[in-house]
Amino acid sequence: MKIISWNVNGLRAVLKKNFLEFLDAEKPDILCLQETKCMPDQVEQLWSQSYTTYWNCAEKKGYSGTAIFTKPRPLKVTPHIGIAEHDQEGRVLTAEYPDFFLVNVYTPNSKRELERLPYRQVWDAEFLKYLKKLEKKKPVIFCGDLNVAHTEIDLANPKANVRNHGFTIEERNGFSALVAAGFVDTFREFEKRGGHYTWWSPMSGARARNVGWRIDYFLLSASLRPRLQLAYIRAEVPGSDHCPVGIEIR
Repeated sequence: MKIISWNVNGLRAVLKKNFLEFLDAEKPDILCLQETKCMPDQVEQLWSQSYTTYWNCAEKKGYSGTAIFTKPRPLKVTPHIGIAEHDQEGRVLTAEYPDFFLVNVYTPNSKRELERLPYRQVWDAEFLKYLKKLEKKKPVIFCGDLNVAHTEIDLANPKANVRNHGFTIEERNGFSALVAAGFVDTFREFEKRGGHYTWWSPMSGARARNVGWRIDYFLLSASLRPRLQLAYIRAEVPGSDHCPVGIEIR
């Protein structure tokens, strides 16, 4: 089974670029999108009818939002984590399948002046509790834009970004807590070196120079690790300031 995650930075925008071509070439069984920035009735269904789509849209129009395109029909889809403070921005969409939960997440950004860092720390703790609650029932795969580069090899210029949003010790500790809780960073199971990124600033030709950050991830319960066959980054795919990431599991 192939599962892809992509922060498209506006589904309506990427539909005018290369979204359909990418979907046709990659042929994922499940596609998780972040930053859809639209309601489902604002986009024409131009993709294959083989996908059933599920949406979690932010209350604020044109903001945030997640979606899942899936060929296998989920047993259940939940568009919240059950905490009102966190459930207004369309950030989490959970699909239950027979032998795992798949959680699609768009983690809140701490903002340039770190004004949202205190909220981000609360979010990180509550989201981890949500994952562990699911895991009591069956294993969990979660993916999306986690808005943090975990270690120094996950961004091109770590020294210059020590106190910048996305690389604060608080955000990095939030990711470390996921790993300490038993979740596996799938890409690092196959690639230990730096230089592999999923987001590039649209300024100063950063993408062409590969001056980026790895902030889009797939993590999974340790019990699923034996089924993990591949984890990868599709850095060559344009259309957004993020690129797709994916896994294949047996």
